[in-house]
Amino acid sequence: MHIAQIISIVDDDEAVCIATSALVRSLGWQANIFASAEAFLRSGQIADTACLISDVRMPNMSGIEMHDRLRQLGYALPTIFVTAFPTATLRATVIANGALALLEKPVDGVALEHYLSVALGQP
Repeated sequence: MHIAQIISIVDDDEAVCIATSALVRSLGWQANIFASAEAFLRSGQIADTACLISDVRMPNMSGIEMHDRLRQLGYALPTIFVTAFPTATLRATVIANGALALLEKPVDGVALEHYLSVALGQP
């Protein structure tokens, strides 16, 4: 069990949030889900978040815009982006902006576990 390491999941697709949070919990971490970037930014949960998993494309504020906003606020959360539309340019952009990875939906559980372990310093 990975005590007190909360993974925050931000995705406007409820089914994706539920599936991702179930996977994260099955790996032994706690998960909080948010339906939008704005909901996460307003949640008061930023400081408690050990790793962020965020969709790239969401209404109003994209995951990338949220990540930029978090950095402006002084938070350097390990971030794993997920998208149904991965491109080499998008991958290069998110990595250059400090994200840990860009994974394609549907997310591969082994890949997600690997990047969570890297983000959280697990062996």
